[in-house]
Amino acid sequence: MQTLLDVKSKIREIQDYPKKGILFRDITTALKEPETMRSIIDYLCEQFKDVKIDYIAGIESRGFILGMPMAYKLNSGFVPIRKPKKLPAETYSQSYDLEYGTDTIEVHKDAFGVGDNVLIVDDLLATGGTADAACKLVKKTGANLVGIAFLIELSELGGREKLKQNCDNIISMLKY
Repeated sequence: MQTLLDVKSKIREIQDYPKKGILFRDITTALKEPETMRSIIDYLCEQFKDVKIDYIAGIESRGFILGMPMAYKLNSGFVPIRKPKKLPAETYSQSYDLEYGTDTIEVHKDAFGVGDNVLIVDDLLATGGTADAACKLVKKTGANLVGIAFLIELSELGGREKLKQNCDNIISMLKY
């Protein structure tokens, strides 16, 4: 198993993407290496090995990449949280603020049962807006939110503090 420093070294940094002043952390370079990908999934799963998880809820789209193998390894179901009009059945919707406007995510109304234990997974925690909206969606279904997992956390943007109102079990593999 690779160390956290080894995994961090596999993440490419791209300056001024998607706009000037942003340092983008590109996880595709880490995911393309089997050993690094295994280290990421193994690490995140290890953090929740003693938590009863019925479903992993992956946030579109990189939450799908991490969430599916985690669901397999943790023997739980997988539920996608998607952008609007991507799910075919009746949905709950939750809007959230962005620096340049608002966005919305959705989940099927029948995705989880009342009392089911759900772990939300995404690649990146920045301001926490998207993950906070996902937490609210899980709660609308009547399910229990048992944790939130991220590959990367940008600590200076304060997302963890925003999420603490929803859940105290927040895990990030790498912090910048």
